[in-house]
Amino acid sequence: MRETRYACYQAMKRYRNFNGNSGVSGFEVGDDFIIVEFGNKTAYRYDYASAGKENVEKMKVLAASGKGLSTFISRHVKDKYASLVTDNK
Repeated sequence: MRETRYACYQAMKRYRNFNGNSGVSGFEVGDDFIIVEFGNKTAYRYDYASAGKENVEKMKVLAASGKGLSTFISRHVKDKYASLVTDNK
């Protein structure tokens, strides 16, 4: 069972969604992880240990570009998240 982490989303950035049909609404990046928030306010943390360094780095690039992140997640790392991240408010 994966752990649930609590966060205040202080560094969460809005996903630009240039295609206009993404399920991703925001993201936060760290040295070895990315947290991806979806439109339903569910957020998942992907890190090097869970999804692999190459995948996490690709997700960071896609997140910054505002295009392709949701598709990449569904095709390559869907269930490889390290934890569910939820706001503790």
